[in-house]
Amino acid sequence: MIDLRPVLLAVGILLSTLGAAMLLPALFDAAAGNPDWRVFAASAGVTLFVGVGLTVSNWGRSRELTIKQAFLLTTTSWIALTAFAAIPFAWSSLELSYTDSFFEAMSGITTTGSTIITDLREAPPGILIWRGLLQWLGGLGIIVMALSVLPMLKVGGMQLFRVEGFDTAGKILPRATQIAGELALLYIALTAACAVFYQAAGMSAFDALVHSMTTIATGGYSNHNASIGHFDSLPIELTAIGFMILGSLPFALFLRALHGDFRAMLRDSQVRWFLATLAVFSAVGVYAHAPGAPITDSGKYVDSVFNVVSIMTGTGYATSPYDMWSPMAVSLFFILMFIGGCSGSTSCGIKIFRFQVLFQGLRQKIRLMFHPHGVFLETYNGRPLSPDVISAVTTFFFLYIGAFAVIAILLEVIGLDTISAISGAATALCNVGPALGETIGPAANFASLPDSAKWVLSAAMLIGRLELFAVLVLILPAFWLS
Repeated sequence: MIDLRPVLLAVGILLSTLGAAMLLPALFDAAAGNPDWRVFAASAGVTLFVGVGLTVSNWGRSRELTIKQAFLLTTTSWIALTAFAAIPFAWSSLELSYTDSFFEAMSGITTTGSTIITDLREAPPGILIWRGLLQWLGGLGIIVMALSVLPMLKVGGMQLFRVEGFDTAGKILPRATQIAGELALLYIALTAACAVFYQAAGMSAFDALVHSMTTIATGGYSNHNASIGHFDSLPIELTAIGFMILGSLPFALFLRALHGDFRAMLRDSQVRWFLATLAVFSAVGVYAHAPGAPITDSGKYVDSVFNVVSIMTGTGYATSPYDMWSPMAVSLFFILMFIGGCSGSTSCGIKIFRFQVLFQGLRQKIRLMFHPHGVFLETYNGRPLSPDVISAVTTFFFLYIGAFAVIAILLEVIGLDTISAISGAATALCNVGPALGETIGPAANFASLPDSAKWVLSAAMLIGRLELFAVLVLILPAFWLS
């Protein structure tokens, strides 16, 4: 039987942190004279009560995690955090149902960016800060998991990024805490820099704070119904492009740069592939949006590049309804949803390194067709690429496409039209945010969907954010019986 004490301890610590974080939006509401500060104060009290209770009751009982406990912790912690993060939405003056609140919280903490709030102008400042803070915390959380937990669990080829010191499962909690501390300082510094640039570009201090949190987290929540398009500002769009790209780069390489290895980012093949892919698709986006635009029409070109970067990195900001540009643009943005950024970043999707590994495996198969007795050594960043990594990535691809198909079918059975079902499944599983079409496209939101669809999409966001295996393994009877 699985010993739940270390799992409950970690969940308790995370819930305590979440409860403390709820006090920040309470302060914003109180300063604005909005009565919803009581909502956040009460939510913080409930969350802290449960979190501290779990922490104290399990403190010192167990310091080690087995592989099975690590899998269980990965999924349980995100579900628990979402369940409690939904409380302020449900109790706020917006009067959302718990289904809508859970959807909004899951979208926030998985940095997806899909929303059910129809008019953000009616939302109190505390709720707007809370949405941004959830994405900011979720972005930091996924970076820590990508460096500490997922490589140890060998999820979809993530063993390529094993950090020295994570030799056994028992080292997860202490090493994750150490890494989280260093990352948090870097994360805060990048967020602060983004906020300064946004304010210099013309945003108010409040808008700059919220958008800096959701940009670095590549989450995409905005304070305005028209997203970044509300500002209609070239400097703001350029600032967003730069920091969305920074949020999609491996944070481990940022840490190496801080420790003196300044060329680590330039040497990394994943970074080069990511930037090259982004450049190619940006050119395609410009053609799809403004094939005949004069070279002096810089706004058209920046608008095209902005939306390509936003969707490929999984941020989900929008400046215009890109699904109305052209039929080619619809196909382009659907493909972009699946690509994602680099591993160890706040970005989502399949990730660039998996395309690299898949290409290496394909090249090896082609070589063997022409030279059956040849011995070919595939490499990644100059290191030998083991067959088990190629196999893990190939399996991940098939499972990803299978999960997408199942989710899309479920949504169509629920009653969504074909475009909404397919693009909704893609945007949820890939944690992008906006989908395609009139119902849930970049100019709309998810409020009109039936509750059953919102629960399916919430599950899809979780599965996609935790790299599929970490969630799906829990439904296997062998996991619980062995």
